Amino acid sequence: MTRRRSSTTVVVVALVVLSGCVGLVETDAGLSGPDSLDGTETRATATQTAAAPTNGSVEVHFVNVGQSVSTLVVGPTNETMLIDSGDFRDDGEHVLDYLQRHNVSRIDHFVVSHADADHIGGNAALVDYYETEADGIGAIYDPGIAASTQTYEDYLDAVERHNVTLYETREGDPLPFEGVDVDVLGPPEPYIENGDRNENSIVLRLGYGATGFLFTGDAEDDQEQSLVDTYGDCLRSTVMKAGHHGSRSSTGDAVLDAASPELVVVSSANDSQYGHPHEEVLERLSNRSVSAYWTATHGDVVLSSDGRNVTVATQRAAPTDPLSIRNGTPIEPGATDPVVPRATVDGTTNSSETTPTATDCGPETPTDGGTDTATATDADALVVDEINADAEGDDRENLNDEYVVFRNAGDDALDLGGWTVEDEAAHTYTFPDGFTLDRNATVTLRTGSGTDTDTDLYWGSGSPIWNNGGDTIIVTTDEGEAVLREEYS
Repeated sequence: MTRRRSSTTVVVVALVVLSGCVGLVETDAGLSGPDSLDGTETRATATQTAAAPTNGSVEVHFVNVGQSVSTLVVGPTNETMLIDSGDFRDDGEHVLDYLQRHNVSRIDHFVVSHADADHIGGNAALVDYYETEADGIGAIYDPGIAASTQTYEDYLDAVERHNVTLYETREGDPLPFEGVDVDVLGPPEPYIENGDRNENSIVLRLGYGATGFLFTGDAEDDQEQSLVDTYGDCLRSTVMKAGHHGSRSSTGDAVLDAASPELVVVSSANDSQYGHPHEEVLERLSNRSVSAYWTATHGDVVLSSDGRNVTVATQRAAPTDPLSIRNGTPIEPGATDPVVPRATVDGTTNSSETTPTATDCGPETPTDGGTDTATATDADALVVDEINADAEGDDRENLNDEYVVFRNAGDDALDLGGWTVEDEAAHTYTFPDGFTLDRNATVTLRTGSGTDTDTDLYWGSGSPIWNNGGDTIIVTTDEGEAVLREEYS
């Protein structure tokens, strides 16, 4: 399993975007088809590009998995993201069946909101299936807080067994998803509430044109308040998943006022032993005239955004008035009824296109693939993605397996020509003149010799550079400005 080494400076998640092969079945709605993980020390730069151009549609599938949660996102280029995998009691059966019925042959991004067994129940089964019988998993994103359960151990064993890339993920880490703006807003750094798993859930906001989708995992009042304090109106979203299955501890007044959703989806069982969704949450939604969709009575809820409007399709017609949702007829998890369109929501009514934000949401993410060269003020976009100081076998005989992977986590291309990389012993490498690293791109600097390419550069050293027991990577611009100092042990 690929893991980033422990670091005292900025390390940002990176991966090659690999598009999954998805052929969603048409419906009447016309919908197309640890061991310890190291953290980061960045603060998130939330983006909200409400007026960004769009091409195609984004689908968000809230799968009916009973007293649990699993959400499939399919981007405009058929890239896929799965958030959570259902409850341990069915071992991911409902989720895997749903993905197979919708011809999802690859999971590009597998987001684990947190390690509770009702969110990771199918992790091991999904990893085993996609790595042996389908087209694999691109990367797994995990908040890095362990659970002392067999379900959690089985999940990690499956990751190790198939060598799936697993990243600890914190606010501000990039999650590049082609055609969709993805902001990782949590968990915060450092963790809050003594590392409580719910309060340190991965929180995502997905933006597509004027529409937005907010996923808060099982975040409760403390993390929700942290989100509001940090991002304010940048949380605005057309759709919000109710936190913690509709528990009274979540989806509070502050986050509802900041996000101002048009509709909320609740994922829990009709006969929930916890009484989810709690009346307090339903009253908060009713007071704000927010429509509520409940997987227990609506079944699978499939939302399709064209960038301005969100079409809502469900398996069953059921009340959406929050105070009346219990009047609907329950539908069993795993039901295969087709979804049928029920409503359309105007996503422009609460976007930043019409509502000024009170906080700095950061720079917008380009949507046209532009490659403007970054200025010196953008130089801190260069981050270390991976350090492999201990080459396989004898380091001296396998110098090209000793390497550092750099990533451009900024919004523009970086001209690295003339920049230098140095270790603690003052060994120095200089990037070739004119070498440019595109946004979201990586380059591997290998210690040995070879022919430089856009993705691999060679130090040309005849002996190892990086100390296996710990060293420091120092990057300096051609003007002598130190922009990166990365220590590992």
